Amino acid sequence: MAAPQSKSPGTAGTAGPGQSEGDVNTSPNRAAWQASHLDEATRALLARDSAAFLHQSVSTPCLAAIRKAEGLFIEDLAGRRYMDFHGNNVHHVGYAHPHVIAATKTQLDTLAFAPRRFASERAVELAEALSRRFEALTGGPARVLFTTGGSDAVEVAIKLARIATGRFKVLSFWDSFHGAGFGAASVGGEALFRHGAAVGPLLPGTEHVAPFGCYRCAYGHDVDADGRPDLARCRLACAAMVKYVLEREGDVAAVVAEPARAVPFIPPPGYWQVVREACNKHGTLLIFDEIPTGLGKTGRFFAAEHDGAEPDIVVLGKALGGGVLPIAACVARADLNVAGAYAFGHYTHEKNPVTAAAALATLEVIEREGLVEHAAALGVHALARMQEMKHRNPLVGDVRGRGLLLGIDLVADRATKAPAADVADRVLYRALSRGLSFKTTMGHVLTLTPPLVTTRAQMDAALDIVEACLAEEFTAGA
Repeated sequence: MAAPQSKSPGTAGTAGPGQSEGDVNTSPNRAAWQASHLDEATRALLARDSAAFLHQSVSTPCLAAIRKAEGLFIEDLAGRRYMDFHGNNVHHVGYAHPHVIAATKTQLDTLAFAPRRFASERAVELAEALSRRFEALTGGPARVLFTTGGSDAVEVAIKLARIATGRFKVLSFWDSFHGAGFGAASVGGEALFRHGAAVGPLLPGTEHVAPFGCYRCAYGHDVDADGRPDLARCRLACAAMVKYVLEREGDVAAVVAEPARAVPFIPPPGYWQVVREACNKHGTLLIFDEIPTGLGKTGRFFAAEHDGAEPDIVVLGKALGGGVLPIAACVARADLNVAGAYAFGHYTHEKNPVTAAAALATLEVIEREGLVEHAAALGVHALARMQEMKHRNPLVGDVRGRGLLLGIDLVADRATKAPAADVADRVLYRALSRGLSFKTTMGHVLTLTPPLVTTRAQMDAALDIVEACLAEEFTAGA
């Protein structure tokens, strides 16, 4: 199988909307799974859902219907339970965590809403808590602004960077995802959110370069005896692209990036230090989108901590609301508090006490239960098991990850590293039949992002399912 064309060296191709940060809802494997797994009650609800909502890829029409979510598990209308190793990265503390639910209910009884012109103690407490985390990362104080979604928080960060620098250009990366809003999709690099006449001209001044992606990189390093990237001899060609654009443009307001790509791809050693130095040299701010990777997912509170890089602005979301309520945050260096004359993040629920209470409770759970440390240890165990899986099955070209951001890159041929896109989709639906839900990314990567409360036994059970499904695929294709 030939590898598809790619617009960026070092990564899988993204020439069309079929290769995406998520799995699309037009797969024939999906239709076959539905035909054999859905009962009449589910079919009836899906029909109503399909008739009520605007259709779009990766959401409506839906796959199945859910009636319960608790801890690691979701349960459909027929009572079938699935370990959720996807969860849109909102379920770091598990679904319906008792502490988050209790804090939310208490706040609803105390103060359910605060108009913007009035301070809310819960919102202030949350801003202070996130500022302390940012200060531990960067060594300096912070200021915070809340939104109800990550896409909006990314756009707040971009606006702030424009105001602070007096520039309008933004540099980001092909294949990245930063949200579905107009500005967020403009800095994002995923075809599914950028292509087509309906999107039209995007935000001006949004430049893109190739992202890091060591497994298929042919430009930035040598290979070792096993044909794997020799990161000890990495020449950081990917980081040099960022340096080059910043030098050529000279007036870029910000670099917007995922510190660890949620595909996932992990940056090569020294990558972010090179980018940080280039930003410093050219007066460019560094914005880290930690919406999927922050709050402990990678075994550190911020994914950026792994690489010793200090951002100017961090964006958080998804899991911040504890899997209960939507809330996101833009956390910036305190000296970037220079936009007081502008309404650059003027949202109705900007300081909502209920969403803030849910987020505070989420931070408390992460701290009290030692979930960051647990994610780090469990991730080491999972990666070791995945390496064993690779040795046993030729479909597995690469395994990678940090903490509980894990990926299995499937190939048709290990020598050429040609992606095995159809295989990933089939493995997904085989796994769903066995009670495991996860995500496919870029068409050929099995992306496993379980909650931080996942036990070792649950991790092993999930990886047993993945390996069994891969074995079936290899046998069927042999």
